[in-house]
Amino acid sequence: MSTRAVGISRDSIVVVSQDQVSCGLSGESAILNLKAGVYYGLNEVGTKIWKLIHEPKKVYEIQDAILAEYEVEPDRCEVDILALLQKLIEHGLIEVMDESIK
Repeated sequence: MSTRAVGISRDSIVVVSQDQVSCGLSGESAILNLKAGVYYGLNEVGTKIWKLIHEPKKVYEIQDAILAEYEVEPDRCEVDILALLQKLIEHGLIEVMDESIK
């Protein structure tokens, strides 16, 4: 999978890639990219996001869920979520779907 940057926004729809497997570990997650054979780890908040995107979700829906559960400024939340999602895309762990699919 290409590691080129993919533009995402609040309205982008993201979902986990089929080329990965993951499991929970004490409130965190371990993810294996099957194509690259590389493991990745997510902290508690990252794990919450990971669970949310097992079904296609718009980025703003993810942000709303995080804001409802954690004390964080909305702007900071959006920036952090977009940064995490961009890294997951670059590592082939999630995909950006066509908005007409949902």
